[in-house]
Formats: sequence, structure tokens, C-alpha cells
Amino acid sequence: MAKSHKQKLKLLYLQKILLENTDEAHPMTISDMITALSRFGISAERKTIYDDLNALSVFGLDIVYVKSKTNTYYVGSKTFELPELKLLCDAVASAKFISEKKSGMLIKKIESLASVHEAKQLRRQVYVRGRVKTANEQIYYNVDTIHQAIAQGRQISFLYFDYNLKKEKQYRQDGAKYKASPYALSWDDENYYMTAYYEKYGSLSNFRVDKMENIDILEEKAAAPDDNLDFDPADYAKKVFGMYSGVEERITLQFDNSLIGVVLDRFGKNVTIFKKDENSFVINVSVNISPMFLGWLFGFGGKVRILSPESLIKTFGNAAAEITERYLT
Repeated sequence: MAKSHKQKLKLLYLQKILLENTDEAHPMTISDMITALSRFGISAERKTIYDDLNALSVFGLDIVYVKSKTNTYYVGSKTFELPELKLLCDAVASAKFISEKKSGMLIKKIESLASVHEAKQLRRQVYVRGRVKTANEQIYYNVDTIHQAIAQGRQISFLYFDYNLKKEKQYRQDGAKYKASPYALSWDDENYYMTAYYEKYGSLSNFRVDKMENIDILEEKAAAPDDNLDFDPADYAKKVFGMYSGVEERITLQFDNSLIGVVLDRFGKNVTIFKKDENSFVINVSVNISPMFLGWLFGFGGKVRILSPESLIKTFGNAAAEITERYLT
């Protein structure tokens, strides 16, 4: 590259040097910047560096000047602050639906948003190896394809698999492709799910994205249970437990006062609460009745009680009796 051409890039290289090498604890002097630029084959004088710093500041780069014997500079606020990057790295490392390999690649990209000094802190904080992770490397592309289908209002086809006792993939429907109309993607219990209208069942169903393969967007328009389906992902997530589909019912539950936090976490702060007595409260909510929902109720023991409908009370009682018989006979 010609010297004159490199000089035209001086401002860009200076911005790169400041972003990658400075933070509040690691400022640079003008001499440091001149030395760093020389590594890229760019010569600079003190006066031109001052002019460049002013230009970058006018452009919007938050350059902080620290007056001292040597006078130093560093980039203050960036697009992401260090605590935000730590949060993103931990989320990527914790997500089961992102493979170990992809997690490592993503974390490296997140580290590039920090200075080299801050990146070391991120590296020490994040642990990926040994965590339970998906082995499906296609998940990146699965998510992108599903998003495209939702945006285009198209159906998709895909293979769906489970694992057998030998830890081998076992495709459902004897390897035949599913066909469904995707409505939303959601993250629940550390897994990524696609909520779609599945015509075979005539209702909404949930599919683990990491268990989907060979997704194709079809020419057919997305189908719906009826022409007036008003799907709200947030509202749907409140009704579905563990992403298990089931028949939606309006139910009444009585909780011990100590479970108020659990109820608000599950149903949101807009849920209406009625005082039952000094020790308990009642809520009326719509949920999809499923084994996961019953398991959620079992987890609270005697601190929760189903008040209605009668059919759910009977279902819950039968499940409790079946468990009791299995362990006490």
C-alpha cells in the first residue's frame, strides 16, 4: 500500500487504536499513539494527532482528556459498557441452545467490542466448556430461516428428531418432514422454541429449534386456525408451561402469601390478585393444561390449591394418586 494512501487512513487507524487499547484505567499519551500508528506504517506528528483527536471527538467518539505531566487520552463511553458485555457473554455461555463452538465464536466477537484490557476480564468471567450445550450446529441457520418465514408469512418444512438410549438421533414421523406455519420464536427454560400452527393437530404447537434440521421455506402462505387468529407471544408464554401444548382453560388458584413473588414472576404484575384470608390470595388465569403445569403445581405442595374448574381438580387428584401408588405400594 502506498505511503500517501496509508496517510489517508490515519484517522481510521487512530480510532481503531483508541477503541481497542484504551479505557479509563489504560489511557494513551500522544507519543503512544504515534508509536502505535507507526506499526501500521503510518507516520504522524504531534500537531496532526491533536487535530485528528479533535476531528474524532466532533464525529462523536467520546475522547476523554486527562491533564497531567504527560497528558493522556482514552475513549470514555462506548456502544456497550463493560457490565453490559459481561451480561451478554454470560447469556451466550449459559444458553443451552447455542453449541459450545458457536458460543466461543460469539463471545470472541463480543470481546472485540471492548478494549483489549477489558476483554481479559470478560475471558476470566465466562466458562463454556463443560456446560450442557446443544450439539446441533445448524441452530444459527435454523433461527434465521424461521425468522425469514415469519416475516414472509410462509410455511416451512423440516425434520424433527429425538434421541434414543444410544444417544443417537431418531427422526419422528419415520424421517418424513413436518410442515407448519411459524408464528414466533421464544426462549424458555434455557431452550429456544418455535411456536407454529401445526395443521395435523389443528392448533398451535411448540418445537425445539435445536431438534430441527433441513428447514425449507415453502411457497404456501402461513395457515391459521381461523382468519381472526390474534397471536400474542407474550400472552401465550404466560399460559404455556415448559412449552408443552395443551387445552387452554380459565382456572382459579389459591396460593399461600409466601408465593406472591413466584406468581408475579410467572404471570406478570398485571395479574389480578384477590385476598382470600390473612394467609392466602386467589388468582384467575388462563393456562394450557399439561403435565408440566401439573408438575409446577406439585412443586408447591400444600401452599397451592385448585379452586376451579372441577375437571382440573379431578385431573390433579388422579395424578397425585398415581404418584402415591407408584411409591407407596
